[in-house]
Amino acid sequence: MGMMGRIIGIAPTVTALGQAATGMAEVFTQNATKRMELDEEAYARAIAQHGQEFLIQRPGWFDGFVNGLNRLPRPLLALGTMGLFIYAMVEPAGFGVRMVGLQQVPEPLWWLLGAIVGFYFGAREAHYLRNRVWPQQAAPQPASETAAPQPSGTDGFADNAALREWAALRG
Repeated sequence: MGMMGRIIGIAPTVTALGQAATGMAEVFTQNATKRMELDEEAYARAIAQHGQEFLIQRPGWFDGFVNGLNRLPRPLLALGTMGLFIYAMVEPAGFGVRMVGLQQVPEPLWWLLGAIVGFYFGAREAHYLRNRVWPQQAAPQPASETAAPQPSGTDGFADNAALREWAALRG
């Protein structure tokens, strides 16, 4: 069939006509392959740009200062709680008045305080968990070669008479 097309000379004409039809079809419908290539290229550019935003930067003095400030709340909360116990023992009447005042705080406000404190410490924990350098685990050693098969004979079946008999029959 290829020879007939070359003899008649239609092959280049049919090819040109097919390419024209393809070009005309792409005017009305998009080329799915080209669309996929363009989508992949756009995705690769977006990922590259996104990666540039998260390059590790060396922290400056301000970052160190803020990190130091961020380490204060937990010890202050712990020491403050112990201070409340001491205050309750030293001046029970004043402590009681303040506890009555705390009892007057509406419950939704306590929920809001709990959410703020929880999100603060949760965000800090998530930040340090994401930036943690995990120790590298050693690669598993390749499996050792399989053990060589034992020679046929009775020494491999010393404790099993049926297997000894089977091995003897086998040769």
